[in-house]
Amino acid sequence: MGLKETDIGPVSRVWDLPVALVLLTRLPLPRLPDHVFGHGARAVWAYPLVGAILGLIASALAAILSVFGLPSAIVAGLSLAALVILTGAMHEDGLADSADGLWGGFDPARRLEIMKDSRTGAYGVLALILGMGLRWLGFAEAAWTGLITALVVSRAMMPVLMHALPHAREDGLSRSVGAPDMGSVGVGVLLAALCALICAGGAGLVALIIAVLVTALIGSIAKAKLGGQTGDILGATQIITEITVLLTLIALTQ
Repeated sequence: MGLKETDIGPVSRVWDLPVALVLLTRLPLPRLPDHVFGHGARAVWAYPLVGAILGLIASALAAILSVFGLPSAIVAGLSLAALVILTGAMHEDGLADSADGLWGGFDPARRLEIMKDSRTGAYGVLALILGMGLRWLGFAEAAWTGLITALVVSRAMMPVLMHALPHAREDGLSRSVGAPDMGSVGVGVLLAALCALICAGGAGLVALIIAVLVTALIGSIAKAKLGGQTGDILGATQIITEITVLLTLIALTQ
């Protein structure tokens, strides 16, 4: 359970981005004070900024690799691999667990049990193959601005579900972070919209709208099958909406 602000006194918002980076990446960061993690839900507005940082790193890597004359498919694959390493594959793990649980059980309790199992089933394997394949192709076809847009928008969608749906289980990462307020969620979505507009113009805003609709669909499935959201559902949402944005931008700009 997160601490209330009155329990420890006001905490500067300057910690929000570092907290978001610790929660969503494996980037080497100095150790943060323990008390700042009691406000993890408030830091969700910075999730899109984490996406922007990851997008800039991946784009810089792609630019360096391209100098050596590597084919775009190879550059895309290496950039994707770098992102998986930088995020600790947490979103990919969530995608696999969600696919196994949502379609491998017959009631919410059994589905949650399957999702907590460290083993990966057929649904999870297929979800990873399709997810990684579509992202690889998307990275190869999209401009670097499209890549950044996809990483930013997809990370703004996770807090939407965190706010809209109750926790489906009594433990886990999502439960420990807590439920964000509408203000923090709204700031994150506005940052994502600004990035989409700057990087991709009108096509970026269309991609954002479609990502919101896809997020709503994922949320309705999670609500019906689990009774709420989990960290795995949030990870799956990030991957699926990232693919959605990439494919939308490719379709609208090429």
